[in-house]
Amino acid sequence: MSLDRFYPIFDHSDWLRRMLPLGVRLVQLRIKDQPPEAVREQIALSRDLCRAHGAVLVVNDYWQEAIELGCPWLHLGQEDLDSADLGAIRRAGIKLGVSTHDDDELERVLAMDPDYVALGPVYPTILKKMKWHQQGLPRVTEWKARVGATPLVAIGGMSIERAAAVFAAGADIVSAVTDITLNADPEARLRQWLRVTR
Repeated sequence: MSLDRFYPIFDHSDWLRRMLPLGVRLVQLRIKDQPPEAVREQIALSRDLCRAHGAVLVVNDYWQEAIELGCPWLHLGQEDLDSADLGAIRRAGIKLGVSTHDDDELERVLAMDPDYVALGPVYPTILKKMKWHQQGLPRVTEWKARVGATPLVAIGGMSIERAAAVFAAGADIVSAVTDITLNADPEARLRQWLRVTR
């Protein structure tokens, strides 16, 4: 099964309830700083919403909950890789996407045979403080050459206006966060995203 080319990231199931009916087919739930019971509830709710809408849910970080709740996909950052039980994740049949920012991280991740590789931030991002400066489009092209058939997700500072150039540089999937969530009309912005990525 090939993944959709548009990959929004949301921090709450309420966003999924709003956006899945518009046609989102691939979505990440990235929860931060919530108590364990809230995390489990959010993941279970999001899992059920995605099943109802025929969308792929990717759970960020919470690998044990993803296994327990029968979620099909997981996204791990580099720090998460240090503590995650990759054997348990694979035995559960969960597909894995991983963040990369530099050569060492990419080499580490490729050795794990991931189901997608994310590169970021391609452009400056306001989402989180990062020690990496923007990667730029040439880096997207270089990464795609190195990951081969593995899908490459471009993230960081993404906007509809930048999407075409990012795809042209070699990205298979473009991921957006604040371009939607901080927009005055998130639903209209998401519909625009769907038009330019399909």
